[in-house]
Amino acid sequence: MSSTPPPGLDPKRLRALLDRERPGLVSGPLSARLIEGGRSNLTYVVTDGADGWVVRRPPLGHVLATAHDMKREHRVISALHPTDVPVPRPVLLCEDTDVLGAPFYVMEFVAGTPYRTAEQLASLGAERTRAAVLGLVDTLVALHAVDPGAAGLGDFGRPDGFLDRQLRRWGKQLDASRNRELAGIDELHAALGRALPHSPAPTVVHGDYRLDNVLIGDDDEIKAVLDWEMSTLGDPLTDLGLLVMYSARLELPDSPISTTASAAGHPAPAELIERYAALSGRDTGAIAWYTAFAWFKLAVILEGIHYRYTLGQTVGAGFDRIGELVPVFIEHGLTTLQEG
Repeated sequence: MSSTPPPGLDPKRLRALLDRERPGLVSGPLSARLIEGGRSNLTYVVTDGADGWVVRRPPLGHVLATAHDMKREHRVISALHPTDVPVPRPVLLCEDTDVLGAPFYVMEFVAGTPYRTAEQLASLGAERTRAAVLGLVDTLVALHAVDPGAAGLGDFGRPDGFLDRQLRRWGKQLDASRNRELAGIDELHAALGRALPHSPAPTVVHGDYRLDNVLIGDDDEIKAVLDWEMSTLGDPLTDLGLLVMYSARLELPDSPISTTASAAGHPAPAELIERYAALSGRDTGAIAWYTAFAWFKLAVILEGIHYRYTLGQTVGAGFDRIGELVPVFIEHGLTTLQEG
């Protein structure tokens, strides 16, 4: 690791805190590096040369405290660690902003690979890819089997009216980034509103459950589920709908959006739905709605990125092509809702 500390993390201050709060945990000077690829919160790997930990903190200069709630993330992994859901072992939460300039938490480092592209999965081969993705379903079933009350998460969210609130929230997000005509987006939003399904009993939901948010070990087992910043209590089928959406094959040449669904051995969406239904015992008859909602949500997110790009607020490889993808996601949402 570089001897120059990354922005947002002072290894000496962190070491002093750990020595005070967890004496004996660290055995030497700390070095740190920032992990690239995170969407919002910053993630660092820290080591003393023998052992490793991970630090999560809000973005530098953030203003929306509720969007980067370290206490909330730390709470959910602390609650889930004793269950069958693989999460990193929590070490501590620090809400004292004098240490790193923002609240943060520390958890154990878990070795594993977040597979982000079909090219990465190609190194596993078809059989191991299939096993890894089916394991993703099994782990989701385990998450949704956790009793929120027994885990101390009974007040972790407001499940009543969850789907209606989600739909309104993402509608507002769309309105906040409107600067062009998008054929079909209002039609999709309205159609989703007219067809709201009846939610099953609430569970802990991850909120962004997909292959690149888990770490897979050399034995192809899921070692840890990461990125809990969108987790809450709500409708478990929203997690499944998102997973199904990410498992659809998209023919998008030179797309800046990476998908794994085209990898050899990747199970088709129908198999994932059937496996989830069989293992969880939940009725997945309305899964078309949840999948269409996932297409809508991603269309809104991509339109937000495109909007910020047109204002010169976002730069990076591929951002100039994000806008072209939004109509594709809208079309998939409409088709999924109409045809099931």
